[in-house]
Amino acid sequence: MSTKLPVVSATDVIKALAKVGYVFSRQRGSHIILVNRETRKIAVIPNRKEIPKGTLRAIIREADLTVENFAKLL
Repeated sequence: MSTKLPVVSATDVIKALAKVGYVFSRQRGSHIILVNRETRKIAVIPNRKEIPKGTLRAIIREADLTVENFAKLL
């Protein structure tokens, strides 16, 4: 059974992705761009109090994580 998507803020997503190697690269408007130094993958996080579920699912997919793995990082 799959884990439900958690309700998280941009800060929570950034902290979770930092645990798997993502670091702050730059910010353009309200979007924070993180880069994984090892894989060179990019994650774009909208700076919001609550990330929409579809956007969160896309961020998790871009980072090559599963919802279960992402939930463990929180």
